Amino acid sequence: MLELKDITKTFGDVVANDGASLKVEKGTIHAIVGENGAGKSTIMRIAYGFYTADSGEIFVDGKKAEISNPHDAIELGIGMVHQHFMLVDTMTVAENIILGAETGSAIGLDLDEAAKRIRELSNDLKLGIDPNAMIEDLSVGEEQRVELLKALYRKARLLILDEPTAVLTPQEVKDFFSILRRMKDQGETIVIITHKLEEVLAVSDHVTVMRDGKVVGDVKTSETNKQELAKMIVGREVLLRVEKTDSSPDGSVLEISNLSVGGKHGRAVEDISLQVRSGEIVGIAGVEGNGQSELIECLAGLVPASDVSGRIDFNGKEITRASARRRKELGIAHIPENRHKRGLLLDFDLAENAMLGVHYRPPLANAVGLLDGAAIEKRTEEIIHDFDVRPPKPHLPARSLSGGNQQKLIIGREFELDPKLLLVSQPTRGVDIGAIEFIHRKLIEMRDRGAAILLVSAELEEVTALADRLLVIREGEIVGEVDPKTTSVEEIGLMMTGGQ
Repeated sequence: MLELKDITKTFGDVVANDGASLKVEKGTIHAIVGENGAGKSTIMRIAYGFYTADSGEIFVDGKKAEISNPHDAIELGIGMVHQHFMLVDTMTVAENIILGAETGSAIGLDLDEAAKRIRELSNDLKLGIDPNAMIEDLSVGEEQRVELLKALYRKARLLILDEPTAVLTPQEVKDFFSILRRMKDQGETIVIITHKLEEVLAVSDHVTVMRDGKVVGDVKTSETNKQELAKMIVGREVLLRVEKTDSSPDGSVLEISNLSVGGKHGRAVEDISLQVRSGEIVGIAGVEGNGQSELIECLAGLVPASDVSGRIDFNGKEITRASARRRKELGIAHIPENRHKRGLLLDFDLAENAMLGVHYRPPLANAVGLLDGAAIEKRTEEIIHDFDVRPPKPHLPARSLSGGNQQKLIIGREFELDPKLLLVSQPTRGVDIGAIEFIHRKLIEMRDRGAAILLVSAELEEVTALADRLLVIREGEIVGEVDPKTTSVEEIGLMMTGGQ
């Protein structure tokens, strides 16, 4: 169905693809795995016309193809669903799907005909999507299905899915894989770019492994296993489980009493009370959009005081109205869920990003506030070295790093503060298996040094493996506390969704 031959693509000094070649057989589910920055998304974006290769060839159905933009790819039957959905919340499902592929004349769109075809596609694959539903009323899993329908509506025969399960619950992932298998049975060809090796083994027929822009492995899924794939991805043996001793918590660091936080549609957090002690990780599990993001941002001081009621105490002092800067000075660090919106200034270089939040403190600045370039450079090089940020160039723009390396820069910056309380949201989203192992180890080290850690993650396996105590949040309320060592992922998933 698709062959990419000797593909090379550079962005300035960074080589994203280096003579990479791969084949995708018709009617299969083909997984592409690799570290952050290995070139997985880049090579598939070249196939979709999002980027143009510097050199190399593309063949579709055995014939050489010139793909210079997504329209060319769509004409050839190639569709792509990006990691961040591209939907307009205030429009219906049908309106989103036909956007850019409108039926009827310019003055009289035939929405009824489009809705009829969308309903037929949805029924064929048992997607359960109403063409007349508003996007803003759909769950994340339903939005994912709308993106699939959008590609199928344009008659895509090959679907490229970039991190398709990043924001789905375990139950939604099972449903999603059932859909992919039905699509394969109907003759569709599917490429999945992912970091989740369990999912690769569960759903794919073939796996391509990339490292440093090259293809380093190409195997049938039935002939490999998780450990072999991990070793190919990272180039060494990888610890696939979180190793930690039992926690020995000390005194209370964070105490929240009857906390409520306003959101877009009323209260996002409703009357929450909890405690985090020194030397423990308290995890919060919940379907995204149930108040956990607003809770973490409130504790970091990023929510207007007028939207907050209740009380927050840190080491015995009330900080409910304290500014974000004051909280950081007291010893609170924050790893945000959205690294682009809250974590980095993408057009600033690594050195400028590494000093954010502490730029006014010595040794980075002197008594009159003048920055010390040598001290800033030294701090940046230490973070780059200690947290394995690649490429290790302090004056490279943050935008040019892969998502996982951007994440490691943020984590390194916050860990260097040696915080008493660490607020962590989605620490390994879009991060490769080697970096996940590294980040997990660093979090356990911080805990063992006495830090109090409040962890939010949509990855249930992650939050249950790391947390010493686990709270479940639903519709802005804490609905239960469980022991992650004795409670199954399925039970927690049911609590998250209101199931019995």
